[in-house]
Amino acid sequence: MPPQDEIALFASRLNRLGVPYMVTGATAAIVYGQPRVTNDIDVVLALDSAAVFRLEECFPETEFYIPPESVVRVEQGRRQRGHFNIIHHESGYKADVYLAGEDPLHTWALPLRRELTWGDEIMMVAPPEYVIVRKLEYFREGGSPKHLLDIRAMLAVTDVDRTDITHWVDIRGLAGEWAQV
Repeated sequence: MPPQDEIALFASRLNRLGVPYMVTGATAAIVYGQPRVTNDIDVVLALDSAAVFRLEECFPETEFYIPPESVVRVEQGRRQRGHFNIIHHESGYKADVYLAGEDPLHTWALPLRRELTWGDEIMMVAPPEYVIVRKLEYFREGGSPKHLLDIRAMLAVTDVDRTDITHWVDIRGLAGEWAQV
């Protein structure tokens, strides 16, 4: 499981940024399932133009690597799959930042994110149904069984809306992957 301090460090700064975000990926799977090791935090961020300027304020270059503003703006211009990293210098802990863009799954999930406490910090976490659908997509793309294990652990521990999952599985063509769960 990732150290609480690094996750709280990123959550506190994302909260200060003041734009909608949600933690997803392995960290969300840990919250909704069972502990496992992960080397980063995955975040979906609805980054507006004004917030690009505040990134450096919230993640100062003395403590973090953040890409140049021009790179962030290029990624921000992508309708889907905009992405960049933020890395904490001292710990090497990394945030994979995925921009919400026009992805309908992000649009659906962001208003449904859940406010959880992590250590002393508030953290916004993607709904478990979103995490499951994304993990099904990651399994389809890379074939790693860890995604299916995460989903099974989440289903064993967390109540989920299977109607929502089925809806997104149908839209995203993930029936075969869902059947493997």
